[in-house]
Amino acid sequence: MSSLRDRSDFTSHAAPRLTLKAPIACVGRGLHSGADVHVKLRPAPAGTGIVFHRTDLGAKIPARFDLVTDTRLCTVVSLPERPEARVGTIEHLMAAISASRIDDLIIDVDAAELPILDGSSAPFLFLIESAGIAEHGGAREVLEILRPVRVAQGEAFAELRPRHPDAQACLEMSLAIEFPSPAIGRQALNLRLSPESFAQELAAARTFTMAAEIEGLRKAGLAKGGSLANAIVVDGANVMNPEGLRWPDEFVRHKMLDVVGDLALAGAPISGRFVGQRTGHAINNLLLREVFSDSANYRLTRAPLVGAAMHMAAAAAPV
Repeated sequence: MSSLRDRSDFTSHAAPRLTLKAPIACVGRGLHSGADVHVKLRPAPAGTGIVFHRTDLGAKIPARFDLVTDTRLCTVVSLPERPEARVGTIEHLMAAISASRIDDLIIDVDAAELPILDGSSAPFLFLIESAGIAEHGGAREVLEILRPVRVAQGEAFAELRPRHPDAQACLEMSLAIEFPSPAIGRQALNLRLSPESFAQELAAARTFTMAAEIEGLRKAGLAKGGSLANAIVVDGANVMNPEGLRWPDEFVRHKMLDVVGDLALAGAPISGRFVGQRTGHAINNLLLREVFSDSANYRLTRAPLVGAAMHMAAAAAPV
């Protein structure tokens, strides 16, 4: 990733890097193993990035797109030299971290997957908010998309496009999904990603599966920890969860949540516009790989101060 820093374009006022104020931990069940998983989120020095620490193996795995080794049922990162040093189902936590604008964090975990909790990002967002967020030096960086990049698999596609010259340096998102199940059908959502919009519109959207697929997953030794407490189960036109849906379009909201988590593996927040149709973890990762395949597609800049912080910085500047 050193090539990113070589191409940095610095502005006069940059937002500071963020980490947690204090460590915070939780215990939950792994979706596929069904076993208890212990997780601790710890503050990290400026420049650390997001790093998974397998405490049972003594291995540290950076949360990077180029370390993704499996996308079939979730996003998995692992070390090339130690394939057993892996962590899966990272997308929900990564989405909460990214939307909270945290740059540096160590994630201690004692298993090969993160806990599923309620199947959304909301519990992870609660942990982050409970621990608090702190500025800790250094300048926050943004990955600016310079030209359109597109990947496609059949009817599915994902694109990153440059932001409009007058738009804020943020990620604009547009996603459409379509499933044969009448309970889902075709759904679409547009969103400008921010800490507030993520918390209000995406964080609580749960993962989902089809009832007909559950038996096959169980026979394959997967989804041992899955239940109606941590996933929406759809059977034709019916939602099997007694409490129903949190939004009528909860399915596309969760798919957009997954996009946020998968794109967080770029190593810096993205400034641009995401457009996708029928996307999944595989195509989300392919999109990042395509972006970084050509340095003409992007540049890394310092994130500008916005709002009150910009006025404070201007007032403090020498005349």
